[in-house]
Amino acid sequence: MTLEAKNVLVVGSGKSGIAAVKLLLKAGANPCLLDGNKELTEDILREKIGEVALGENQSLSFAIGEMTKEQEQVLDYVVLSPGVPTDKDFVNRLRAKGLPILGEIELAYLFEKGNVLAITGTNGKTTTTTLLGEIMKRHAEKTFVVGNIGNPYTDEVQGTDAGSVTVAEISSFQLETIHTFAPAVSAILNITPDHLDRHHTMENYVAAKEAIAGNQTKEQFCVLNYEDSYTREFAQRCSATPILFASAHELEDGFYYKDECIYKAVSGTSEKLMNIHEMALLGIHNVENVMAAIAMADAYQVPMDTILDTVRSFKAVEHRIEYVATKNGVDYYNDSKGTNPDAAIKAIQAMVKPTYLIGGGYDKQSSYDEWIESFDGKVQALVLLGQTAEKIAACAKAHGFANCVLVDSLQEAVDYCSAHATQGQAVLLSPACASWGMFPNYEVRGNMFKDMVHALK
Repeated sequence: MTLEAKNVLVVGSGKSGIAAVKLLLKAGANPCLLDGNKELTEDILREKIGEVALGENQSLSFAIGEMTKEQEQVLDYVVLSPGVPTDKDFVNRLRAKGLPILGEIELAYLFEKGNVLAITGTNGKTTTTTLLGEIMKRHAEKTFVVGNIGNPYTDEVQGTDAGSVTVAEISSFQLETIHTFAPAVSAILNITPDHLDRHHTMENYVAAKEAIAGNQTKEQFCVLNYEDSYTREFAQRCSATPILFASAHELEDGFYYKDECIYKAVSGTSEKLMNIHEMALLGIHNVENVMAAIAMADAYQVPMDTILDTVRSFKAVEHRIEYVATKNGVDYYNDSKGTNPDAAIKAIQAMVKPTYLIGGGYDKQSSYDEWIESFDGKVQALVLLGQTAEKIAACAKAHGFANCVLVDSLQEAVDYCSAHATQGQAVLLSPACASWGMFPNYEVRGNMFKDMVHALK
């Protein structure tokens, strides 16, 4: 596919949309940047793109609010930003006209010259991607870490070459719009209910996750979680060669955890790789993340010594069960990236002290029953804020947990926990909900929490 001189609509002027426009300009295409926010101006959008990227180029046009009929009639391709649902009316209209609908991942992949290692899953993506990126930086001359982790693939892909490695974190939103994307090694870490407000059904969500391996061949590899019923079943019909990892079963082939150690098994013969106490990460979910990264790097033929040395030196990812500070004998942890109940369950399971839990936020139509049931006597009080506060409180009450406190702000939540938690206890921000509505993203929420904690006397 060549995009030179093609008219390409880019929908959304966020980070990935702007990066897509820059790549298209470099490729000689004629991008049209569409943003539905009528408060924007062309000057604002040009400033986002930057003078260097624009140069003397006159091929860029803009559509603010909506496209004109003239702009729509000349389109050859459409590039959707991940935040734009693929079933919007105008997207369906363009699709019905036969226009290819691409996402930022697919667009970048058209320019990829090296190999790609790609990771998806409901939880654990960022930790696994970051760890695998560190492993590959020690192995390959040139490594790029891109995707949902916050670094647009389209920003980096033109730096790739035949020997480079791109490690990509890919969300279900991004996987809805791939067509030819085929990583050398993929991974689906787990699949639990999430983003059902976007995907509508669990079947659609599962299909989006499985699409990461949809174009792979048996010469390529897909790393899958044996403990997850969806991924275990997918191993039977995956087009790539599956590699399994397990945290509760001993495998004949694959990677598994037993007696505080990680093993690699080949045809029933096991080799101990490391004791988990050599790692700086907490929780069984992180053991799974580490096994997935080890399996992916091993499939790419990275020496095991390089892999394990990197694992031993790797620290927790920001906003994922991140230790913040100890104030008055109380430990504070930031798990703002726990944006769904399953992620929040893993954070609670990692806690070893009586815990004051801060939760709530934007309603993604999640169910909170299993989250409440996971408290297991560990949660002293559940401090709730945001759109879901009353819904979660009602769920907690139905499960016999009555100590819920509803607050109006994150500052009020921190103040309450500071006033009530005592020496030897912990405070955990692990919302089980997205940040939208109260914060721009989970990073802002997490950073605000850390600032509030550090400000405590």
